Amino acid sequence: MTRWGILATGHIASRFAEDLRLVPDAELVAVGSRSADSAQRFADTYGAKRAYGSWVELAADPEVDVIYVATPHAAHHEAALTCLTAGRAVLLEKPFTLDLATSTELVDTARAAGVFLMEAMWMRTNPLILRAVQLIAEGAIGTVSNVRADFGVAGPFPPEHRMRNPALGGGALLDLGIYPISLAYLLLGVPQHIRSWAHLGPEGTDENTGILFGYDSGAVATLSCGMVGASSLAASITGSTGRIDLPEPFFRPASLTLHRDGFAPETISAEEAGNGYQYEAIEVQRCLAAGLTESPLVPHTTTLEVMTLLDTVREQIGVRYE
Repeated sequence: MTRWGILATGHIASRFAEDLRLVPDAELVAVGSRSADSAQRFADTYGAKRAYGSWVELAADPEVDVIYVATPHAAHHEAALTCLTAGRAVLLEKPFTLDLATSTELVDTARAAGVFLMEAMWMRTNPLILRAVQLIAEGAIGTVSNVRADFGVAGPFPPEHRMRNPALGGGALLDLGIYPISLAYLLLGVPQHIRSWAHLGPEGTDENTGILFGYDSGAVATLSCGMVGASSLAASITGSTGRIDLPEPFFRPASLTLHRDGFAPETISAEEAGNGYQYEAIEVQRCLAAGLTESPLVPHTTTLEVMTLLDTVREQIGVRYE
């Protein structure tokens, strides 16, 4: 049995707690928050045995094997560092931190302590995303030449909302753009050429962002994110002999459609269960059982290279955090 703690009590923490019930040999034993009342309400709702009014108390609980950190972006570094230095394995919500330097510090801390650490990029553990990767590896669409993906939400959000507030790591890029960027990286790797543009809101965070990745192979990735209108949330992967379409939402699709030259389109579906967070929890438990300190599906190198891309785009579009 893997004994879980959850740090934070917001919307994402709630959805993860719901899905943890679908994971074999998983038990939610504790929750921590900066508010004791909030922690107790969360514990009562999701059946955690203990509720703590501080992150330090949760991290010190000897009966917790791994902690899922679900705070807003700006608190990821402090929360994860608290858990790692206490010797607790960590599943850290994406994006890892606000920049490469603090992300690297977390990875270095985990490696030095021999403690498991994984970014909660749930897309990379999704069965249909993994199936798409497998199909491409098998040559189903030939050589990938183009990736298109977008993630736009309608808003509007008030200035103090985490999506707009720079003190909370606001803007579309880190919250939404990480998904298209991660998909392009997953399929094509690190681009050799990056061009970005964004419209910034009055707070200085990006409201609508376009990103172009170019590869010396000749491949391109056309990506966008924004909070000024609900986009299709779809993605398309084009190869020399076919195409894979991922419908809304592409990061947690219910199906994919494989188009191959000379064949009728083939739709591949997966059974939908929960919110889709259970797969990352299953991966964490698999790694812990195997004695691993990082996941082969979401390795530290991937997290740091994607964060480098986010830093580069953020520099190009002129977004600065405190």
